[in-house]
Amino acid sequence: MISKQYTPQVFSFFMALLMSCIMSFIISVFNVGLVDDIIFIWLKAWMFAFIVAFPTIIFITPIVRRLVAAVVGQH
Repeated sequence: MISKQYTPQVFSFFMALLMSCIMSFIISVFNVGLVDDIIFIWLKAWMFAFIVAFPTIIFITPIVRRLVAAVVGQH
């Protein structure tokens, strides 16, 4: 088990993993269609997307929390 103190990082990891999976698949199919090698194209895109998504989520999360707090009036 991972320590509870790493909850934000674990959350970010799984959020990046799932979002990059879904988005890379949708964008791959949109760009090339359901071609024979779509799985290879998608997995390659997913790998790249996850490498970008994980550090982005880590970096952006505090900014988004502040924006949400400002919009919903929680200071």
